[in-house]
Amino acid sequence: MTFLFVPSPLVGAATWAPVADLLGGPVADLAGATTPAAVVDAVAAAAAGLEEVVLVPHSNAGLYAPLLAARLGARATVYVDAALAGDGPDTPLAPPRFLELLQDLACDDGLLPPWTRWWEDVSGLFPDDATRAAVEAGQPRLPLAYFTSRVEVPPGWLSRPNAYLAFGDTYADEVALALAHGWPLTTMPGRHLHQLVAPTEVAGAIAELAARAGAP
Repeated sequence: MTFLFVPSPLVGAATWAPVADLLGGPVADLAGATTPAAVVDAVAAAAAGLEEVVLVPHSNAGLYAPLLAARLGARATVYVDAALAGDGPDTPLAPPRFLELLQDLACDDGLLPPWTRWWEDVSGLFPDDATRAAVEAGQPRLPLAYFTSRVEVPPGWLSRPNAYLAFGDTYADEVALALAHGWPLTTMPGRHLHQLVAPTEVAGAIAELAARAGAP
């Protein structure tokens, strides 16, 4: 099998680099992808020529995973501290209350600040200053319009081979949904970018969950 890491379009490929190095899979390059269609096309391009793909989406990228898994014929999807789409036929890229926050952050040109500037203090998300700098260098400035878009959700995706890796309890609702559908689940203590803090442990958990989900 080949792991295909899908970073959140909000933070970029550097968030997956250490784990991808350990597991030997590519990271989808979403640079310049400012619409849902562009995100899907970028992941499809990264998957070209790969066999027995296991998708590994993080954060906002989880909303794309049902559509991507169907289009790519993925063997399994291991969601990592990721949003889940729900039961279609499509899903918003931001819930209403979060969209209100984003509207307050948007500049006059309709662009949002880089993700690390949405919050008062993100220093605890990173293991060191160099890692933070690498992530921040790859962060896009997405248009507010991106978050008013919706992504197609194919029927029956909740019954596909899926697994979930949670860092702490931020995604408690998603964990509950995974449990309700009998997905393999692992919870690790940590914050939202724990894959940068403990890449070896996270890589091991992803490989184990993929096997438990039925990937070869």
